[in-house]
Amino acid sequence: MSEVDAIKHRKPHRSPRRILKGLAFLAICGGIMSIIVYSPLFTLQRVVLHGNTYLNDEDILTSGRLHRGEPLFQLETDEVTQNLMKDLRIESAVVRRRLPDTLEIELTERIPVATIACDYGYLDFDRQGKVIGSYKYLRKMPIPLITGVKMHDMYIGDDNADSRVAKVLEFLSQIDGDALNYLSEVNVTNPEAVMAYTNQAVQIRLGNFDRWDEKAKLTSDFLLNLPNARHQIEYVDFSYTAPFIRLKEKLADPEIKVKDGAQ
Repeated sequence: MSEVDAIKHRKPHRSPRRILKGLAFLAICGGIMSIIVYSPLFTLQRVVLHGNTYLNDEDILTSGRLHRGEPLFQLETDEVTQNLMKDLRIESAVVRRRLPDTLEIELTERIPVATIACDYGYLDFDRQGKVIGSYKYLRKMPIPLITGVKMHDMYIGDDNADSRVAKVLEFLSQIDGDALNYLSEVNVTNPEAVMAYTNQAVQIRLGNFDRWDEKAKLTSDFLLNLPNARHQIEYVDFSYTAPFIRLKEKLADPEIKVKDGAQ
């Protein structure tokens, strides 16, 4: 091998000084990262929720296994998302860090449409009849209470097996979301004379479960029109093919037939 070739194949020599500089640089970077990761400035202090109606900060902290004050950079967003998805009340979740102290979470909730009394308190059901919430005391929520029936040995994640409850959930799932906020109760004590009540104690007579889709449409239209009604209403009867409402005022003809809600 010629002298030129030997020079070409000779391994470059790294001076100890350059190696020490490199190690010092890595140590400095590691120190800076440690300061950032464990700095009180970059700890979880706030949770900002988007898309939630029923879940609050404390619900999310519990479901996501999050703790205020823990280092923000140690939180694995994928792991938090997986924890949240184990909560049956959550359909989907996207988790993002927002420096210096915030976790931003975009949610799609499973929407409860009714509450029913159970052995130990109350249960929330979604449109498919799945229990997605339970609590000891009745809470003020913009969903109706199904009365005349009580659930036994049911817990979060269980599915409804009561035929009357199934029909009411089917009925409620067809009512506009805004209209549902005006409905406070559906009573199924007598399946041949189902009664619903608005937040203003206006009675809605539904009769039996026949023409159920039609009655759901009439109820939804009535509830949406109710805030604009010109007269106080005593009750509305959708159990007949020709529905009507009875007004509280003493009118010559207090029964007014309706097709598209309150007049």
